[in-house]
Amino acid sequence: MRLKLEGLTVLAQDVPKLASFYRDVLGFETVIEENHYAEFVNSGIRLAICSTTLMAENTNDHHTYLEERKGQAFELNFECESPDAVHMMYQEVVSKGATEITAPKSMSWGHTTGFFADPEGNIHSIFAVNPVTAQNG
Repeated sequence: MRLKLEGLTVLAQDVPKLASFYRDVLGFETVIEENHYAEFVNSGIRLAICSTTLMAENTNDHHTYLEERKGQAFELNFECESPDAVHMMYQEVVSKGATEITAPKSMSWGHTTGFFADPEGNIHSIFAVNPVTAQNG
């Protein structure tokens, strides 16, 4: 038997605020937007936001949903078509309200990557694969 990853649910203290960020800053179209749950149109993997209180209710008040989160729990990676597009998109999301973490730069693993945070402090990356350049010699 093989499991298929169908979706990713981001847990949030303030679903409407986080949903607004993903809709208005990152440009995701909403399918469902309620006080405790939001879901977005996305090809590939379903992206949703759910309140920690609703998840606690759904799991017999499991303590992990009731405790305050500390530290980074996940990272979303947004791929662009080119390094120039990374720089443009990074400036766009920051100008719309994303928190700037690290401006895009060329990384040792062959990507141009920048990092920004959403309103709940989750840090995400925006990147593009750097074009391969011919070596002289």
